[in-house]
Amino acid sequence: MLVRDIMTSNVISIPKDTPLFEAEKLMEFHHIERLPVVDRGKLLGLVTKDTLMKASPSDATSFSRGELYYLLSKLTVKDIMKKKLITVAPDISVEQAAALAQKNNVGCLLVIKGNKLVGIVTTNDFFYKILNPLLGIGEAGKRIIVHGAGEPNRMRKVLDAVAKADIEVKSFCSLKSSKTGKKDFVLHLNTENITQFVKQLKEMGFAVEERRHTIS
Repeated sequence: MLVRDIMTSNVISIPKDTPLFEAEKLMEFHHIERLPVVDRGKLLGLVTKDTLMKASPSDATSFSRGELYYLLSKLTVKDIMKKKLITVAPDISVEQAAALAQKNNVGCLLVIKGNKLVGIVTTNDFFYKILNPLLGIGEAGKRIIVHGAGEPNRMRKVLDAVAKADIEVKSFCSLKSSKTGKKDFVLHLNTENITQFVKQLKEMGFAVEERRHTIS
């Protein structure tokens, strides 16, 4: 999967002379927390909800309401925008993009093709478009963890049992357990009744745990 598959393409951007008040209202209206600053097609910076909050006056200030409004109306996004940006190309893998975001401790990556801003990828994109489908969050079915079965031979035995039980697998992955250091086999099964299948796996010698993947 590539960055172009998960990025938001219709990016809302603002010019550098946009007043802070307008940038804040734009974020609230579109329910977003980041606005790229673009002038004449060139990416100049990034304004976030956090930087806007830091630029806002403290409640302990001695200025009057009118004085504050006047001072803030003179501030534009070019005065507070982040100029050190982490950018990626749309055709790099999501694994590379996620690693880059983690390395630089940022919540978003700006996607550039040539010199043009073509998209934005945020932490939510990695969660909702990759992790959620992988773990079956918000989807029907049941998720089980077969402890210590993340090695090829043991995974094959589990999948053979799934096939014999005529159960559809929506997704599966192998994850290293922080407790044992071994790889667990995580499956999202497209059925609500897994009691008999779990019993069968246990009879085969596997340690199986059913995991809830929805919040009630």
